[in-house]
Amino acid sequence: METAKILVYDGSFNGFLTAVFVAFEEKLDVVDIQANGKEQSGLFSDTEIIFTNLPKAKRVWNGVKNRSNNAITNVYFAFLSESEGIELMLYRYIQKLMGAKRGKHSDFSDETMLRIQQLSRSVGREKHRMEAFVRFQLTKDKVYFANIEPDFNVLPLISKHFRNRYADQEWLIYDVKRKYGIHYNLNQVELVSLQLDEVLHNSTRRSDALTNEEHDYQLLWNDYFKSTNIASRINKKLHRQHVPKRYWKYLSEKKEAI
Repeated sequence: METAKILVYDGSFNGFLTAVFVAFEEKLDVVDIQANGKEQSGLFSDTEIIFTNLPKAKRVWNGVKNRSNNAITNVYFAFLSESEGIELMLYRYIQKLMGAKRGKHSDFSDETMLRIQQLSRSVGREKHRMEAFVRFQLTKDKVYFANIEPDFNVLPLISKHFRNRYADQEWLIYDVKRKYGIHYNLNQVELVSLQLDEVLHNSTRRSDALTNEEHDYQLLWNDYFKSTNIASRINKKLHRQHVPKRYWKYLSEKKEAI
């Protein structure tokens, strides 16, 4: 009888795809796929360490993509949701996808297929919110800096948007929750790890990290935002629906509301 396996990978998306490749190639009985540092041993299963292999990861990526462009988007977006047990769920999803007839990959009566689709849509909505709600602040280092604190790990999804929109500015977007950022140096976007002593909330308190011009601009923008509001027409419930309150501490127009 074949021993059940727990596959442990490095936490990266390519590492996960490599684990999927190994599982298919070796016809393993996979009971779980876990990121390194988060693994938990099973009583009746062996642990196998998977080393990231880009050619193998690419073969899985292309295999899923050839089945469906929507499916590869679902896999990547759902992976970035960081939901508990997402790796095994995605492995089952890919199994079913590769075993299904072409054009029959969207069986939403299947619980796994439906859940992956739901997670993908949730991550997609968070991506669009971050693209809309990022507020850069000019630091004394002449770098435009922004904090975000998304529910999902969407930094890899928003880098293209900001590179295209702010191609002539050096900027850094920092994920407070995950303690890493994306930095554009006028040539390329790179991932950076940071341990910040101060998180730059958009509060009324002046930060020594920002230029005086930045503070003046934020006050001007805040005053403009207040002056264009018509108090009698404010629908607070609808406003919170479109601009959830958890984002307010990073929005310069919300200085007095946080």
